[in-house]
Amino acid sequence: MSTKDPCQKQACEIQKCLQAYNYQESKCQHVIQEMRKCCQIYAKTSVCCSGFLKEDKKRPQTSTDCQ
Repeated sequence: MSTKDPCQKQACEIQKCLQAYNYQESKCQHVIQEMRKCCQIYAKTSVCCSGFLKEDKKRPQTSTDCQ
């Protein structure tokens, strides 16, 4: 049994926000910032953070396991 990704909640919040605001990242900066904070702590253990903090990535990569 695998453990839950520590940043999955934040990744899902980004997806919800982007959908709610027709994918306007500027409207979701508050949840993107929360994801950054989580990834600073859990980057080595969170699959959701894979590539999120890299400067060459412009869009956050999030898990598709949100409900």
